[in-house]
Amino acid sequence: MDLSALQNIAAGNDWGAIWPEISLGCLALALLILEIVLPRKSHGRIPALAIAGQVAILVVLGLTFCGGGPDREIFNGLLRHSTGGQVMRVFFLVSSIFACVLGQVTLARQTAPRVEFNTIILTVSAALMLLVQSNHFLMLFVSLETVTVGFYILVSYFRTSSLTLEAGLKYLIMGALSSGLLLFGIALLYGVAGNRLLPGHTAESLRYGPLAAFLAANPHNYVASIGIVLVLSGIAFKIGAFPFQIWIPDVYQGAPTPVTALLAVASKGAGFVVLLTLVRTVLAPYAWLVVPALSGMAAATILFGNLAALTQHNVKRLIGLSGVSHAGFLLMGVVAAASTPLAVGAVYFYLFAYLLASFAVFGVMAHLAGANDADQETSDYAGLAKDNPFLGAVLAVGLGSLAGIPPLAGFVGKFLVFVAAFRAGLYGLLAVAIAGVVISIYYYFGWIKAAYFAPDSPPAGDRPARTPVGLAAKLMLGGFALASVILGLYQGPIGRWLAW
Repeated sequence: MDLSALQNIAAGNDWGAIWPEISLGCLALALLILEIVLPRKSHGRIPALAIAGQVAILVVLGLTFCGGGPDREIFNGLLRHSTGGQVMRVFFLVSSIFACVLGQVTLARQTAPRVEFNTIILTVSAALMLLVQSNHFLMLFVSLETVTVGFYILVSYFRTSSLTLEAGLKYLIMGALSSGLLLFGIALLYGVAGNRLLPGHTAESLRYGPLAAFLAANPHNYVASIGIVLVLSGIAFKIGAFPFQIWIPDVYQGAPTPVTALLAVASKGAGFVVLLTLVRTVLAPYAWLVVPALSGMAAATILFGNLAALTQHNVKRLIGLSGVSHAGFLLMGVVAAASTPLAVGAVYFYLFAYLLASFAVFGVMAHLAGANDADQETSDYAGLAKDNPFLGAVLAVGLGSLAGIPPLAGFVGKFLVFVAAFRAGLYGLLAVAIAGVVISIYYYFGWIKAAYFAPDSPPAGDRPARTPVGLAAKLMLGGFALASVILGLYQGPIGRWLAW
């Protein structure tokens, strides 16, 4: 390769376009350096610095975000700078900040290292940002594996808990399997698109644009079809869609509550944005295969998640299985997006509504958990509204939004996805989704009933000690609950902004 070619490659590296990711990486390194140079008695302040640094990045990102500008490829096609990518940066920063705040609550009851916990969360957050901006399968796989390896550590972070170690082992095995499926699918697509005997073959078959052109020129290639199915299967593992959801209840229960929250919201959000991008661009020529496959997966995911959650009494397993059902609703939006542009904004709105509601619930869970936060039963919430009206109200708003009760944001998110599905002609899938909503009301309101209508609060010795709510946690939880109400009543600029 001559010098001019290297100069052209270097010219395409727009480092300023990824300043949030670079800032998070530098902040993560700064935390480790501070742990080395500061005396041990000052280490307790370092996690607060991680939170403050992320808030500063979020503020600057908000001030400099003006619609994100026109979509453009950067880093010679590895990444695509877009409005959706900018929106998801905000999504991941909010998720990361909340996980770090909850980490302060949860780690106070443990002997596990605190600085490293925040460092890994920052690294995962930066990788998630790069993942949703990927425009090349190589970039997608590297950023996805960075996220996955970080979660391997975070899920099993409480090394003294057998349930946490079991969750880490199961997540490792299932994560490795999903990565293998994804990589095998990418390899098949790369190989078939580079076959010179086929029309439209390309040497850049890992890049989304050239691969989409090849698939359009070969709309019924057998090897490409297998590759697409494997790629979809690998992503389905990450989002917890049926039949690849088997790991979710055990991992959600065993993982520390802040990690469960990050896994349930941020990882799921990234998976759906990647899937949305692939369905609308790279895999669009194979809609005849992708749409039926994802439709069947969505229907089965909605039914399985809601039916399996009916018998759950452990709240972490319950919230995990309810998350499976939400994955089904989001999959319905992705399917609709293949033919209806409205569905794109609906999926993004749903993700933000899900973030607000889920974090409100996870915040309450973190404060009510004991030293072993894997053992949380619905009976532990008896009398919560009487003992702590603030946490009771936050829990009710969060669960109500997840259930899709008006006038909360979760209702609007479901309504937008249902409208998109109706416009796309997905009537059978829409009927299944409505049935899923009806079923979900039972277990969501069963949890609310325990908090508000149980006859007596269990004795303190029969339940974990409840952690007092600090100022930062109170502001965040109150903000999430209030935002769920406001966004449900008035979408205004946000609704128009997300319908780009």
